[in-house]
Amino acid sequence: MRTRFETCAYAALRVVAGLLFLFHGLQKLFGMYGGQVAPMGSLFWVAGVIELAGGLLVMVGLLTSIVAFLLSGEMAVAYFTAHLPQAFWPIENQGELAALYCFIFLFIAARGPGAFSLDQVLRSNRSRA
Repeated sequence: MRTRFETCAYAALRVVAGLLFLFHGLQKLFGMYGGQVAPMGSLFWVAGVIELAGGLLVMVGLLTSIVAFLLSGEMAVAYFTAHLPQAFWPIENQGELAALYCFIFLFIAARGPGAFSLDQVLRSNRSRA
């Protein structure tokens, strides 16, 4: 059963998650917002490119399911390689954000772009043509 705010709430989740995620890319690529510039070509730099581009694409809702699935995978890898070796529980290993992003992006990948997305606009334009 859908509530009357579900469509807008899901769109807000997609937009905000993408926007907040792209800030992580800005930190890694440009040192903005308290970040440090990652050396070009390093794994950290590649993660920054994925975060910036992927966050933007999820935010605007373009290629949403594919990109969100990729971002979910990136966060799973980040959790298992950077956080889990420190301690088992996310509260202990500072992996809460990685785990949360992983499952938010997995949900977005499964649910699709939803309303207020470029994917929806392109789909409706194709159906009219």
